[in-house]
Amino acid sequence: MSPIHPTRRLFGLDTLRALAIVLVVLHHYTLFVSRSDTTFGWFGEIGWVGVDLFFALSGYLIGNQIFAAMRSEAGFSLPRFYARRFLRTLPAFYVVLALYALWPWFRKGLEMPPMWKFLTFTQNLDLTPGTAFSHAWSLCIEEQFYVLLPALALLVASLRGSLRWAWFAVALAFAAGMAVRATMWQELVDGSAQPGLNYYKYIYYSTFCRFDELVAGVALALLKNYHQDAWRRLTSNGNVMLAAGASVCAVAFWLFLDEREGFAITVVGFPMLALGFALLIVAALSERSVLRDVRVPGAESLALWAYAIYLTHKQIGMLAREPMQELGYPPGSLVAIVAIMALSLVFGWLLYKLVESPFMALRDRYVPTNFARPVPTPQPQ
Repeated sequence: MSPIHPTRRLFGLDTLRALAIVLVVLHHYTLFVSRSDTTFGWFGEIGWVGVDLFFALSGYLIGNQIFAAMRSEAGFSLPRFYARRFLRTLPAFYVVLALYALWPWFRKGLEMPPMWKFLTFTQNLDLTPGTAFSHAWSLCIEEQFYVLLPALALLVASLRGSLRWAWFAVALAFAAGMAVRATMWQELVDGSAQPGLNYYKYIYYSTFCRFDELVAGVALALLKNYHQDAWRRLTSNGNVMLAAGASVCAVAFWLFLDEREGFAITVVGFPMLALGFALLIVAALSERSVLRDVRVPGAESLALWAYAIYLTHKQIGMLAREPMQELGYPPGSLVAIVAIMALSLVFGWLLYKLVESPFMALRDRYVPTNFARPVPTPQPQ
C-alpha cells in the first residue's frame, strides 16, 4: 500500500464540525444541567440540530470515501471499510458504555436500556427519553448507516444504468422519510395522550425519520464523484453557497423554534435542514469561500475531539451540577457554565488521547485505506 499524500486541510469542514458539537453541548446543557431555555437563548434551544449537521457531514465524508474508492483502479474493499469504521468509532463508544453499565454512580440513578440494544446499535428504536446514555441514539443511526451504505452502493453499482438508480434511490429516500414522518405523526402523535413522548420515541429518535441529512451528504458525494462538471459549477462561488445555506438554515431554525412538534415542520423541516447543511458543506469545499479559507481559532481541535466530547459531555455536566451548586454557583451562572464546559472539554480530550488516538494509529498502520488493491507508487521521472 503506498502512502496517501496529505492534501491541504479545508478549514471549513473543521468549522462546521466544531459548530455541530458546540450546538449539541449547549443544547444538552440547557436540558440537563441548567434546565432553563434562557441559559443560551435560542441558540441553546435549537442546538439539537447539531446532530443533523453531524449527519450531513458523515453522509458526505463517508459517501466520498466509498465513491472515490469505487471509481479508482484499486477498487473498493468492503471488509477494509468496515474495519476502518469500527476502529474509528467502536473503542471509545465501548469505554463509555462500560462506564454506564458497570458504574451506577456514573449514570446517576438513571435506568439503563437493555445492553443488547447498545451492542446491536438498535437502542434508538422505541427509545424512552431520559434513560441512561440516551444520546447514543444518534450513534446508532450512524452505525446503521455505516453498515448499510457501502453494501447498497455496491448493489446499485452492479445495476445497468447505476447512476440513474442511485439518484432514484436518493429521491426515494427523501420522499419515504417525509411519508413515514407524516404517518407516524398522524397515527402516534396527533390526539395521543402523550404527544410529546411519542414524538421523541417514534419520530425524533427513529432511523426511518432522521436519515434526511445523511442522504443529503451522500448526494453531495455522488455529485462530486460522478458529475464533476456540475460539481465544479456548484463550487465555483462558495460565498453564494454560504449565503444560501445560512438562509435556508435560518428559516428552518425559525420554523422549528415556532412549533417544533407540529405536523408541517415534522414532515418538511428535516429536508429543509438537509438542504441548508448540504449548502454549507458545499461552501466549505468551494473556491472563494470565507468558510473554506478562514481558520477559526480552536475549531480544528474541537473538530478532532468532537466524537469523544459528544460521548462524555452530557453525563459530565449532570454529575458536576450538584457540586457546583453546593459551592454556591447555580448551573446558570457564568462560573458554573465555564467550569462545567471546561470539564467536558478535558474529559473529551482524555478519551480522545487515551482511546481514540491509539486505535486510529492501529487503523492507519494496518488498514490505511478503503482500497481493495495496493495503489501503484508513482515512479520518479
